[in-house]
Amino acid sequence: ARGIQHTAVRQAHRKHEPTFHDKFGTMILLGGATMFSAVWGYVLTQLNMEWGFSPVGRITPSE
Repeated sequence: ARGIQHTAVRQAHRKHEPTFHDKFGTMILLGGATMFSAVWGYVLTQLNMEWGFSPVGRITPSE
């Protein structure tokens, strides 16, 4: 167990090269959130969809 702990400490103190995610992860996350918001903003405001959330007023009695 002592050897494993020593190895873990040694790896924790080692300087590592920044990975792709270290370099670009935040930018990709923000870009994705921006695209998501832009697409849904367009869909909800510009496409004039009939959403049909409530059937009230659409169903007529069959008398």
